[in-house]
Amino acid sequence: MKKQINIEGMSCGHCAKHVEEALKEIGAANVTVSLEGKYAIAESSSEIEDSKLKEAVEEAGYDVTGIKSL
Repeated sequence: MKKQINIEGMSCGHCAKHVEEALKEIGAANVTVSLEGKYAIAESSSEIEDSKLKEAVEEAGYDVTGIKSL
């Protein structure tokens, strides 16, 4: 599973790290966050529901504007 999560509200490296940690906590094995692109790429060996991805990012304090499979 590989998904792109579009995120609003990240403004610094700390924000990106916070998002990365939140996604890893729910099972994403590999996470790449782009501040400039306003997105995170989450990869895992098993499917993580979009609702769980959205909830993790929003609980970290950021807004999810969309999720798509890659």
